[in-house]
Parts: sequence; structure tokens; C-alpha cells
Amino acid sequence: MTPPATASDAARADLSDLTSPAPSSLPASRGELPAAVLWDLDGTLVDTEPIWIAAERELVAAHGGTWTHEDALTLVGNPLLTSAEILRERGVALPPEEIAAWLIERVNAQVLANGPTWRPGARELLAQARAAGIPQAIVTMSYHRQARVVADALPPGTIGEIVSGDMVTNGKPHPEAYLRAAEVLGVEPRDCLAIEDSATGARSALAAGTATVVCPNVVPVPELPGLARVGTLAGADVRDLFAAGRAARAAAAVAGEATEPARERA
Repeated sequence: MTPPATASDAARADLSDLTSPAPSSLPASRGELPAAVLWDLDGTLVDTEPIWIAAERELVAAHGGTWTHEDALTLVGNPLLTSAEILRERGVALPPEEIAAWLIERVNAQVLANGPTWRPGARELLAQARAAGIPQAIVTMSYHRQARVVADALPPGTIGEIVSGDMVTNGKPHPEAYLRAAEVLGVEPRDCLAIEDSATGARSALAAGTATVVCPNVVPVPELPGLARVGTLAGADVRDLFAAGRAARAAAAVAGEATEPARERA
């Protein structure tokens, strides 16, 4: 008898066949399309984590402290005000709101001056989903004005909605942001593909009930029930990613390990 699949089996599913044809020629037989694609921002769509880390180091140093690369990695995926409180504990003598505002302005200035540094495969996958008519949203703990800078660098209509850290009561890993994104797009969370790069973000998307794929960037992401993973988005196909996320979610349910999807926002 073949043993039942486990969540780890699905998470390690062979995703080597992720090379996609041109978006207009994607055959329907390759699998179902998601009702929407929900994108994390920092580290998933754009490689802004080094800019954040440099800004944090500059701010802490200006207040007489020391901020290491390892310190910075502990903030990846956090709500901004949570990160601001940690920076206050390290000697930054400003209110959390001012810390968050200073960091956003620093990061935005760099992105506006130099343009976004896109993660490998991200723009191609965005274009593929857009050509297929799939609604897309940015779901981020950065603030709306930062996400807007990135969205505006894309062809009009690529990103339909933004749900940001200053729009929700509960930050990731709480599912509120992903639930709200699905709601404003008019789709069910379980029919969405969420793409993340951190454990915090992945837990948020999983708790919302989405088909979730993680592409780790600056921090390792542990095995999580229901989570599929890829090493890169380069050459990825939206149908295959959605299928992988759904398979991992189904395997976790069979194994009794699935995260219970949230039914309402807190």
C-alpha cells in the first residue's frame, strides 16, 4: 500500500518543470489558474531588504548604537511598528511612528532614485498573470506609500490592490492582510496563490487559507505544514506554482497538520 502523502512530501514536490511558455500561449491543460495572485513585497517582488538593513544601521548608529546584519535579519517580515519598537530598545530615542516614517522615506528615496531591484523572475511572473487576466495584489507590512512606488513602476493594471501594514490592525503572521486582499479583490482566499519569502509572511498566508509558495531570500524558512517552496521564481509558471501550493495544502490536511483557515478578520 502506498503511504499517504505528508506535508513535507508536497513541500518538496518536484518543481523543476517551471519553465513557462509565453503568457499568451499557456495551454489550459497545464492546470487551473488561481483566482488571484497575492504578492509579498520586500524580498519577494523587490530586493529591498539590503536597503532596509542599511537604513536601520544608519539610524541606530546616529543614536549611538550598533546594528549588525544578524540583528537586521530578525526584523524580516515584521510589521513596521514592531520593528520600530525593537529599534527603540536598541537606543533609537524616537517614537515608533517616527522611526517607521524615517525608514520608509530612506528606502523610498533609494527606490525612486535607482528604480526597483526586482527579484529574479518576479516581473515575468507578474506579466504572465496579467496576460492571463488574473487579478494581483501586493500584501505587505511596509506602508502603502512604499508599495505604491513599486506598483507604479509596473505597467498600468498589473497590481489591482495594495494591502499594507498601515491598513490593517494585525500584522503578519496574523492572516488579516491576506484575508483583506482576497476580500477587496472579490475572491475566496483558498482560490488564491500567495507568494512569500519569509516564515512570518508564509504563516500569515497559510492561516488565511491560501495556496502558499515561499521563495526564501535573506532568511531561511523552516518546513511548515501546507507550504510549498521554490528556489527561484525565474522561469516559474503561475499554474504550476498554484498547483504546488494546493498540493502542499491538501497533503497537510490529510496528515492532520493543516493550519485552520481564519474565517473572519480580527
